[in-house]
Amino acid sequence: MNKKTWLIFSSLAILISGYSIFQYLIMDAHQAGFVKLKLMYISTLNSFWYTMLYIHIVFSVVALVIGPFTLFSKFREKNINRHRMLGKIYMIGILFGGASGLYLAFYATGGLVSQLGFGFLAIIWMITASQALVKIKHRKIYEHQKWMIRNYSLTFAAVTLRIWLVLFTVLFGFENFNLSYAIIAWLCWLPNLIVAELLIHRNRQVTGTLIK
Repeated sequence: MNKKTWLIFSSLAILISGYSIFQYLIMDAHQAGFVKLKLMYISTLNSFWYTMLYIHIVFSVVALVIGPFTLFSKFREKNINRHRMLGKIYMIGILFGGASGLYLAFYATGGLVSQLGFGFLAIIWMITASQALVKIKHRKIYEHQKWMIRNYSLTFAAVTLRIWLVLFTVLFGFENFNLSYAIIAWLCWLPNLIVAELLIHRNRQVTGTLIK
């Protein structure tokens, strides 16, 4: 990841993280637009759901913000110990963010299609993280980098989800929100993963390495 790309990803990650923290943690999560919209289709949400939402927000934000630093080669090479420490924190973020996300997927707005979309996102998010962890434990750095690129493309779904939400709302309005959200549940992460695979393939051909 070069400096320009790193700045773009970092800025978007921080922007969305700040928005999420403000909306759900600083303000009243019960009054958040996302929650109020969900309550239009579900009569009530229990306290455990809100607990899982808070866990998902906190740990996903941690992973979203830390991710670009773990992928930036200059930072990694000059701060190897910090890289390892951030990597451990990142993995904890994925573990709790993914587990809570899987639970929340069962309550996703948009019905079964949305539930499956977010459910698969949470599962693959945790699988790619575990693969990255296994590879680095066996000192397979090249393979570790590939899995980290895949994993962060899924972490970045937090950003692309909100971009697609804005676009779909402008194009199709709130009256079609359920259908739009069902599509976005897949659109927020599948293209990201495809781009990650293309990036891995291109960098391998051009430079023989992955993260620059």
